[in-house]
Amino acid sequence: MLTDSERFAFSAWRIHAFASTGNAYDAVQTDETIAAGDTLLILDEGVVGVAMTWPFAITAEPGKLHTVCEPGAGETLGHIEKALDVPDGSIARACRLARTLGFAIDAGLAALLPDLLATEVDG
Repeated sequence: MLTDSERFAFSAWRIHAFASTGNAYDAVQTDETIAAGDTLLILDEGVVGVAMTWPFAITAEPGKLHTVCEPGAGETLGHIEKALDVPDGSIARACRLARTLGFAIDAGLAALLPDLLATEVDG
């Protein structure tokens, strides 16, 4: 029998799929079930993004989603997530999905993910 701490010792990764980036943007603004940090998937446009007040793409192609500013010197993924007020790991999870699907990652973010990208290239 599992204890309460064992039963709830997981984190859910919520992925919301949409027909277009415009639909995704609108849904983030109006659907209360989409939380900050959730992954947005728009297969037809080759876009993966992260939900927040101003949803942003992590892929090279943003569609109608916002883009992330070029990271500054010494800036990490953690700094960007904190600045954008999304949960830790949100951007890395979205990048993993995009890479799995063969979508190009935004160049600025890709530079912050050498371990993730090396693992996927090697394995």
